[in-house]
Amino acid sequence: MGGDGWAMLLQRKLAGCDEAELLLRMIIACFMGYIIGYERTNREKSAGMRTHAIVCLGAALIMIVSKYGFSDIPDFDASRIAAQIVSGVGFLGAGIIFVKNNMVSGLTTAAGIWTTAGVGMAIGAGAYFIGISAGILVVAAQVLLHKAAFFAAEPVRGYVKIQTDQYEDLMPDLIKYFRAEKVRMLRLKVHKEKSAVKIEMDLLYPARYDRTEMVTRWSADARVQGICG
Repeated sequence: MGGDGWAMLLQRKLAGCDEAELLLRMIIACFMGYIIGYERTNREKSAGMRTHAIVCLGAALIMIVSKYGFSDIPDFDASRIAAQIVSGVGFLGAGIIFVKNNMVSGLTTAAGIWTTAGVGMAIGAGAYFIGISAGILVVAAQVLLHKAAFFAAEPVRGYVKIQTDQYEDLMPDLIKYFRAEKVRMLRLKVHKEKSAVKIEMDLLYPARYDRTEMVTRWSADARVQGICG
């Protein structure tokens, strides 16, 4: 082995770049992704344990390749390949977000996927403490912001459809009810047909509002032929 070969081998050893450690980084990244995905699976979200584990593992692998795979090239830029992870995972997260009836779902899961890639990048770069700590913080934030009333106290947007044959009589009572319940009507559409009127409402409910009780209350009204939301 020539002088340049020994120098490169020494450089790789000093950088902690032996294959056993790199394998350990990928295993830890995969495990952290699994933990983050486990919380999403318990919430019955579209992206679960396998998705998060693979994303975290893939980010760690690409980070390792970017950092160590081109060390034989003089003045190589270790950040060029790793930088593509951020934009690449952005496309993956965009596929999780759905918009239906003016309601957006999947934003939290998409953000979690993006952050999971960051966790994998940190572990792949050898920043174990930062990567593992970030993974724990992601899980803690997901749990706390969902279960703790203090953290989860924020308005919720919803969509309600009502069918009635007594629109002029029903609508004033609906508006009065929403005002009393502090429910904001963001958008209203009225479709008049021969035998009935369809009312479509985009609503903003107060924090921790029981929408099921509201639907049950109006479904029992004799003027309401049908309601969903």
